[in-house]
Parts: sequence; structure tokens; C-alpha cells
Amino acid sequence: MDRRANALEFEVSGPDGRIDALNLRLYEPQAGRWSLTFVNMRDGLLTPSVYGGFRDGVGEFHGDDQLAGRPIKVRFLVFRHGPDEARFEQAFSADGGTTWETNWVAVDHRIRR
Repeated sequence: MDRRANALEFEVSGPDGRIDALNLRLYEPQAGRWSLTFVNMRDGLLTPSVYGGFRDGVGEFHGDDQLAGRPIKVRFLVFRHGPDEARFEQAFSADGGTTWETNWVAVDHRIRR
């Protein structure tokens, strides 16, 4: 896709259960930004996208969502750890972005085939 799109498939298991999901990442050249959109395979629904880009090696993406029927802000931070690894941190804010609670950390590893 000429480095303008990629998809990530992930499976996570832990004490709270299992998550099978997809993340679609698309570059919008006219807006000069990336969108990240997730789908949890349990319900097959897309989440609202977060939008942003990279500066000084760190990706920062923001969007709006709901948690238990209440509006929240969502933030994703991406830190590159070499060409084949990245750390993702998801945080929610219930006060419009004044404070953030990190609730998900994942390290992605590229699988070369």
C-alpha cells in the first residue's frame, strides 16, 4: 500500500478474558494525518477512529468515544523501538483532556514472512 495503510491483527489473553481484534491504519494525504480504527471481533463493530501523526519519533492520536454511555476523550501514544517493534499506550479522559488514565499498553512486533 506504498506505506499509506496497514492492518494489525492481534489476539490477547489474560485474567479478564480474551480479545481478538483488528486495527486499520490509514494515511489521509489531503489532511496530512493518520487514522487508527479498531474492531473487536467479538461484536464485529468498528470503534470511532482516532486521528493524528508522528513528531520527533512519537505518534500521538486523539478522538472521541463513549464509556458506559458517557462521552470520553481517547488518546493513543506510539513509541518506536526500532524497525520491528512499537509500544502503544491507550488512555481515556473523562474531563475533556485535562487528565488522562492509561488503561492499555501493548508492544507490537513485526512478523516477517
